Amino acid sequence: MASLIRGLGPAIPRPTLQEALRAAIGAGLGLFVTAVLLYLITPTASLLQNPLLIAPFAASAVLIFGVPNSPLAQPWAVVVGNTSAALIGVATIRLLPIALPAATIAVLLTLIVTAALRATHPPAGAAAMATVLAFHPTAPTPLLFALHPVLTGSALLVATGIFWNRATGRAYPFRQAAAPAPHGTADKPPERRLAPSPEVLAATLSRLRLGANVGVEDLARLIETAEAESAGAALGQITAEQMMSRDLVTAQPTTPLPDLVASFRSHRFKSLPLRDANGHYAGTVTIDALAGIADPKLTAADLVAVNLQTAAPTTRIADLITLLSDGHQQTIPIVEGDALVGLVTRSDLIALLIHHLSQS
Repeated sequence: MASLIRGLGPAIPRPTLQEALRAAIGAGLGLFVTAVLLYLITPTASLLQNPLLIAPFAASAVLIFGVPNSPLAQPWAVVVGNTSAALIGVATIRLLPIALPAATIAVLLTLIVTAALRATHPPAGAAAMATVLAFHPTAPTPLLFALHPVLTGSALLVATGIFWNRATGRAYPFRQAAAPAPHGTADKPPERRLAPSPEVLAATLSRLRLGANVGVEDLARLIETAEAESAGAALGQITAEQMMSRDLVTAQPTTPLPDLVASFRSHRFKSLPLRDANGHYAGTVTIDALAGIADPKLTAADLVAVNLQTAAPTTRIADLITLLSDGHQQTIPIVEGDALVGLVTRSDLIALLIHHLSQS
């Protein structure tokens, strides 16, 4: 009995007030804008008293603005699901002009057709039923109804959803193009190479019958985040200050190219941090910057790597793993205020991970 009662309770976490307001305001604006645009396409007697909105649009709005990452809320599901449902509703009531059986058959067919089209969308069932129940023999619902306002309204609602969700920091449509590989190759980033492939994730969701509830991208992001947090927990609260090198070989921004090359050769560095005359961090020169360079008039300041990220002494080592694993930098300068106080390199992290594995 206790498990049954527990099962009847809420299954979703409580959203923040900010998120609830974001979704609510977006849904209201989305429906209002959709109604206005539909009126402009086909002016009716009164926009305020007779808008071209159908009840299922409200349910679609809840999904688009409330749970924009749900597979059920994606543009294909909204537009194709609602439109095919309206077509099914019109066809069913014309073939079987008895409201009760026609409504149930229309919903049944909608579930089958939208599943086949990969366009399962809960409001589509309401669209099919509403189409049947709105039918009147003296004024039969035209087939054009499925195109306007159902298809046009669904498309307009999706368009407003794209604008609002992106403007408020949510990804919609959720299926985004994959980010390019860091080296311009087809290889995945190192931290993703051991993760399950999209095909494996899709098969798992299908086997667990969760395909309509969780998208492949959602599950992949969840796994990646959980793995990163697990790695961070395993490394504990080790900070950059505990691991960084402190006795640093540096150069000045005015160091000429020949002296810079000599430092790289003698110390076998892959990067060399710069300090100005006041001891302030002034950037880093990587060995890649020296390739093909022979002008003796160049100085270290001319060769500083752009977009090289730094960290503070209190930064957790777990937070530096991704930064050093993406291939863009070999070293992370540790800066306190304007002063360079240390360096953390890939070699430091490899040594730490080997030590951690040997202790586990």
